[in-house]
Amino acid sequence: MPSTDPARPGGRRRPLILSASMGAGHDTVAAELARRAVAYGHEPQVADVLRLLPYGLGGGLRRSYQASVRHFPWAYGGVYGAFLRGGRGPRPSGVPLARLAGDRLTELVERLDADVVVSVFHLAAQLTGHLRARGRLRVPSVVFLVDFAVHRQWLHPGNDQYLCLTDGAAAEVRRALGRPAVTTGPAVASVFRAAAPGAARWREHFALRAPGRPAVLLSAGAWGAATGPEDTARLLTGAGYLPVVLCGRNPRLRARVSRVPGALALDWVDDMPGLLSAAYALVDNAAGQTAVQALAAGLPVIGYRPLPGHGVDGARRMSALGVSELAPDGPALLTALGRLTENGPDRAERVTRGRALFRGDPMAYVAGV
Repeated sequence: MPSTDPARPGGRRRPLILSASMGAGHDTVAAELARRAVAYGHEPQVADVLRLLPYGLGGGLRRSYQASVRHFPWAYGGVYGAFLRGGRGPRPSGVPLARLAGDRLTELVERLDADVVVSVFHLAAQLTGHLRARGRLRVPSVVFLVDFAVHRQWLHPGNDQYLCLTDGAAAEVRRALGRPAVTTGPAVASVFRAAAPGAARWREHFALRAPGRPAVLLSAGAWGAATGPEDTARLLTGAGYLPVVLCGRNPRLRARVSRVPGALALDWVDDMPGLLSAAYALVDNAAGQTAVQALAAGLPVIGYRPLPGHGVDGARRMSALGVSELAPDGPALLTALGRLTENGPDRAERVTRGRALFRGDPMAYVAGV
């Protein structure tokens, strides 16, 4: 729980939260941590670690990642396998790239008078660990590991503490680094766990669009990156569902999905709590923030055609935890959806397991470092 810091009036802290503008997931987590910090009476600041990289490297990294997951997911899978997934023998490290932002981060910490740095992106974790290990970052470094699957670029022994989504992830961190790691569960805004005022409006919209057809959401992330969403939409329509494809900020994807008879293509959605509360299930491809928001809202999640790399690993981990199901093909997807009947035992168990992930408040641990 938050501790009292005699150096600041009333124990007020000044956390610097390091995010990354890679889609919207990391920024969403950073914003929620900042909101909770303010609720505790602290003074948070949020920074994009990509903007701390010199020579425009951060923007280049973002554009290359966006292009690969949208158009060449197999290429991103190769990068993930080489740089992020563990393996025998020497493996490439993220430290050489991360340390290019070292001077800018230490200057920012000093200028903001930050007394703890919280990383919610793996490159930031490499940077803070590197600086702490060399004595250049003089305030504690906490890593909020927001992925279900722990890949090696999250891990650096220089960081002071890790906050993890699951007990398994925390145990992996402790084994790999010998550093403190605790389980907090995801950080999701409280509106996802409360009654959603917008749900009725969404249900009315679905009923007018496709009477009697349960609405199944298909998530493509903020960048609209998905494998064969049109084919999945046709599969669901043929099985009696209303496929609602979340196209993010990808107008080309929305245009393609809009041509599928019986499908509903949405661009960026502001009322996610209402939408999730009105749907029958979420078909997810990344095991990211949309998935954990769905779990918080009590919406069953099915992994299908996950993105290569972290998407595949995350979907497998979620399935192993029993908070979702990973469908290997179209028939398996329809079978999984068929088991999730309203008020049925499979649905109730899945909802209970999903909500049980939310065990603590990461910002409470940050305030106590």
